Amino acid sequence: LGGCSRMDAALGQQWVVVELANNTSVATAKHVTATCSRASGLRADPVRPTSPGRVVGSVRFISTQATDADMARLQQCLQRFHSVQGLTLSEPGE
Repeated sequence: LGGCSRMDAALGQQWVVVELANNTSVATAKHVTATCSRASGLRADPVRPTSPGRVVGSVRFISTQATDADMARLQQCLQRFHSVQGLTLSEPGE
């Protein structure tokens, strides 16, 4: 039963995937997530390189508890970074 509750919790998650420019460094990606995850309903996932050269293609924010105001603050914050190319909102089951 413990596995089922973890599965239900995972299926109930919502997140924002932020696409980054080619050759965005881990340090830059960490700066983006640290700066823009200050809204109370958002939590950044750990930054992980997507290629051997310590380059990050995207970062993810868990937004299950985020309000519309939290999402607006996130979008405003992300606009300040040239490395941010866009974002995708994902719902459970996608």
